[in-house]
Amino acid sequence: MSTQILATKLYKPVLHPYSVLRPRLIERLNVGLHGKLTLATAPAGFGKTTVIAEWISSEDLRVAWLSLDEGDNDPVRFLSYVVAALQTIETKISAGILQLLESPQPPPIDSLLTPLLNELAMMQHDFVLVLDDYHVLDSTEIDSVLAFLIDNQPPQMHLVITTREDPRLPLARLRARGRLTELRATDLRFTADEAAEFLNNTMGLSLAPEDVAALERRTEGWIAGLQLAAISMQGQQDNRQFIESFTGSHHFVLDYLMEEVLSHQPLHIQNFLLKTSMLERMCGPLCAAVLHDDEDAKATLESIRQANLFLIPLDNERCWYRYHHLFGDLLRKRLQQSTTTEVSTLHIRASIWFEEAGFYTEAIASSLAAQDFNRAADQIERTWPIIPKGIRPSVWRGWVQKLPEAQIQVRPILSAAHAWILVNDGELDAAAATLNIVDRWLADIDQDSDRLNEMIVANRAQLSSLPGINMGARAYLTQAAGNHLDAIHYAQTALELLPEDEYYWRGGIALFLGLVQWRNGDLAHAYESIKLSIVSLRKTDDRVFHRAGAAHLGRISLMMGHLNRAHDQYKEALDLVDADYARAGHLSVNFFVGLADLYYEWDDLETANHYVQRGMTLLEHAILSNSAYRLDVAMARLCAAQHDFNTALDWL
Repeated sequence: MSTQILATKLYKPVLHPYSVLRPRLIERLNVGLHGKLTLATAPAGFGKTTVIAEWISSEDLRVAWLSLDEGDNDPVRFLSYVVAALQTIETKISAGILQLLESPQPPPIDSLLTPLLNELAMMQHDFVLVLDDYHVLDSTEIDSVLAFLIDNQPPQMHLVITTREDPRLPLARLRARGRLTELRATDLRFTADEAAEFLNNTMGLSLAPEDVAALERRTEGWIAGLQLAAISMQGQQDNRQFIESFTGSHHFVLDYLMEEVLSHQPLHIQNFLLKTSMLERMCGPLCAAVLHDDEDAKATLESIRQANLFLIPLDNERCWYRYHHLFGDLLRKRLQQSTTTEVSTLHIRASIWFEEAGFYTEAIASSLAAQDFNRAADQIERTWPIIPKGIRPSVWRGWVQKLPEAQIQVRPILSAAHAWILVNDGELDAAAATLNIVDRWLADIDQDSDRLNEMIVANRAQLSSLPGINMGARAYLTQAAGNHLDAIHYAQTALELLPEDEYYWRGGIALFLGLVQWRNGDLAHAYESIKLSIVSLRKTDDRVFHRAGAAHLGRISLMMGHLNRAHDQYKEALDLVDADYARAGHLSVNFFVGLADLYYEWDDLETANHYVQRGMTLLEHAILSNSAYRLDVAMARLCAAQHDFNTALDWL
């Protein structure tokens, strides 16, 4: 699993030992397994997540769970987490797709959905995929991805979505076909019996039936309201009087009960709750850092959980927690009423802790929340080399876009990184303008200009590589504009400028150089450039570019007539693909076509046909759009070699 996958998002919620079991809802959920989708939709505080967690814990179900957050709005990140969740129940499922998603330039999301569904269709057991808090996403592309998965999901799969609002999915069609099970606020409200069990058993009160009924009527079975009322009553002398005064709309009641809940807590707990509410997820050491306090924050977290103060554990070890969304929102509103400086200080402390712990995404988000743009820019610049290892370029660019322009222009490393992202996104004019800014800084460095006093460099280790990195971006930019010869010149210059130990950059740019030379018809130099790239890439952990380079060498060797060498290079490419990935066929189809072409040249038609057939068996999983085309041409050549011209024409 990628180091960028946050494991706590994949944990099923941990149930309270005295949770209220709701057989009427469990039965409906069990019946719904015969359909495609179960939708639990209701406002905050109605227990959507809890009832789904109770259901899956009470039944013998294989469940993949994904807790969504706003960071999952990126379709690549979303699908990566979906695959990671599925791997919690089937370890090797879609390993190839996850590798592609983690590659520097993943293929279009649409091209991954059919292979994903094909792999899910081969699973031997029924399973449930839960997407919790889908309402936090606001991406039409993700909606389209999910709609496609629902329309084509295999019979052994059942999807569950919890959300505060109806998602933009084909619900009407599913409802009309009887494939949709819905739990809405009217279904999720506690009945009088459930309210009695919750208040007296779970919350430890001893209320008379008429008091339970009154409270249930006043909250209309709203679970968060009942829980807040119960917490408030734990310090009351006269529960009946409290219940009689308990009235008003949900928001009014909630604000009132917030006062009651907080006012009954010791001051150090109040302080802890408010100051940690700005954290999406928390652990003891993080809370201690935010509070600037060396006391045992882990023990405080556990005591808050035991007091039923809306703290939800995120893992089985009780290391990571989050506040109930509704409770956290209200705490944050109270926190914002304090001075802005104090809130910013809390975010900065969190940012420092996250960065030291290696949680770069959270560190940057905290710096941006504090509006400490200088710190954020430093962190963003330092994360750029991590992009090949898992941080999505679109996410990285989103961070840069939140910075003031002045913070970017005084940072040559950050500007160069931004230029590469712009080139990758096809924004060539903006990329060229940004590269010009970097060129001016490089000129100032050469001339030891007075303007260097204004320059900011957070990642000093990259400064010596900046001329080569910038020239490499020029090569990509020129190639994108269709100028092959200048692209070759810039790439060669970049390799001359880059330090010998910049293995990733040297490998990537040499591979690019070889592809441009190949496209320009210079096979001999293309071969040498790609061979040079592999020498560098072997010293990195980037198997994607290494594998691609080996496959390209095989193809070029075949075109040059060096058949034995081509065979060895195709074998090296396949050796870089683990067994499950090879079976999935995401890149293996074209490897097998290459081997088929090779044995065709050796006039070993039987072996050539063997490799074509292996490619055919993997075709339904193929990602690259030219896979079917190359297989058809290979089959046509084999048929023609055996004088079966009609069949050859059919393949063509």
